[in-house]
Amino acid sequence: MTTTPSRPVFPPGLGLSAVEVLTTTRAVRRRLDLTRPVPREVIEECVRVAAQAPSGRNRQRWDFVFVEDAATRAAVADIWRRGLAVPPAGIEGPQYSRMNFGSREWTRIRISLDHLAEHLHEVPLLLIPCLRVGSRAELSTVRGQAGAWGSVIPAFWSFMLAAREHGLGTAWTTCHLSYEREMAELLGLPYDTVVQVALTPVAYTIGTDFKPGPRAEPGAFVHWDRW
Repeated sequence: MTTTPSRPVFPPGLGLSAVEVLTTTRAVRRRLDLTRPVPREVIEECVRVAAQAPSGRNRQRWDFVFVEDAATRAAVADIWRRGLAVPPAGIEGPQYSRMNFGSREWTRIRISLDHLAEHLHEVPLLLIPCLRVGSRAELSTVRGQAGAWGSVIPAFWSFMLAAREHGLGTAWTTCHLSYEREMAELLGLPYDTVVQVALTPVAYTIGTDFKPGPRAEPGAFVHWDRW
């Protein structure tokens, strides 16, 4: 007779519905509680949720690198700040956006980003999701990139959704990738076979009353049969 192992009991979450979690998981930069520790058991619960994300051929090619040590967090934050000041490579001409960069909304985002840059080293936990590859040549084609990113981004987003349910804030950032090799050396990552995907702070939020963000109406981006 086999039995199913019992799972440990974790503190209850916010009790949000699936729709509430999906529509109110915001990029939290200014409302992160920098003084409240994040228990590892809560993180582990969020990781268990993330592991259920779809994975091509069920290969589960993701790794989550959590940075908790204060000195290492400070070093990671320094690399991230330098990346923030560097324009993304390979982008030429005007960038397409459905957001007006002269709007009040963008001003709020810029202010919150400046706040995060000032305090990133104080966030209790930093997470860098990573993708395992045979070699970086796998990313040399569109198909290769689509399969690769599709093998880790769903898990990372699922982690962020689970974090929201547990009262934790996150913010998807990528600017440190301008110095990805340096970050790999700092964290002991094998650069040739482990690709960093993003970086997020992880902390309890100050208040949990997040609302849906401003978005374009579906008619602006939904196409039927043809472009």
